[in-house]
Amino acid sequence: MASGISPTEEIPTDELVKQADGDLYRQLLAQLNTRADENGSTSDMDRLIDMRRQLTEFQLHYKFGMDEVLTKINVLREEFEHTREYSPIEHVNYRLKPLERILEKVQRYGSDPTLEGIRSAIRDIAGVRVTTSFVSDAYWVAEMLSSQPDIQVVEVKDYIHSPKPNGYRSLHLILQVPVFLSNRTEFVFVEAQIRTVAMDFWASLEHKIYYTYQGEVPEDIHHDLRDAADQANALDQQMAEIRDRVTGLSKQDTSSDPERSGPTPSQRPPASSWEEIVNRSGHPLN
Repeated sequence: MASGISPTEEIPTDELVKQADGDLYRQLLAQLNTRADENGSTSDMDRLIDMRRQLTEFQLHYKFGMDEVLTKINVLREEFEHTREYSPIEHVNYRLKPLERILEKVQRYGSDPTLEGIRSAIRDIAGVRVTTSFVSDAYWVAEMLSSQPDIQVVEVKDYIHSPKPNGYRSLHLILQVPVFLSNRTEFVFVEAQIRTVAMDFWASLEHKIYYTYQGEVPEDIHHDLRDAADQANALDQQMAEIRDRVTGLSKQDTSSDPERSGPTPSQRPPASSWEEIVNRSGHPLN
């Protein structure tokens, strides 16, 4: 994987589903109601072997979809790094949910416990996270990704424009991407989370605190986290104002010298919300 793109702790990488033990496979086997063959002689072991093959194929399709999105992001990143004066992409992480986390979500949501049911109900099995320096860059990256012809945006949650009650900010896109296999094309969902470095730092800390307290976070810490989220947002705004002042001075310095005046980061004002991207670009949402 390219420099600056790294996996999170949830990725099973080369192991795929090998980390799941026999009991877990038997649990899913029962949920999927796998039937014996026509002669009624299929053993539990044969059925487990077949289930392992199905699960490996299932997760591979999501890995391939995630790889497609990562490739698109890396192309954008390298283009900006080598041909522009500025890149909106600071860092990229990715993760593939392990089997046990998928099963937990199936049980929590009461989803249909079949591979097809999981495929339609759970849309964040594969995930990519892009961190940017500025809020406007987050929307810029989202606009570039969503405008690609083989990507369909099927769901958007703009927590930057409308933060969660606890202060969480991020832009979440559910992307549907094609995976071209040897004998067919599969379409899989990949979640893209796009947020600033300040938002990412806050979210990482909140995640660790949540699991430290096993979801029962004391009210005073909740309050402090909310304050920290507001401060992170204020920092994002302040840094954007400083950037705009510096950019304005730079434009004045280079306006008389065409050779020094390179292309601006964007040819039009950056969007301030996903709704603005939709209004000016006409991206359809299902």
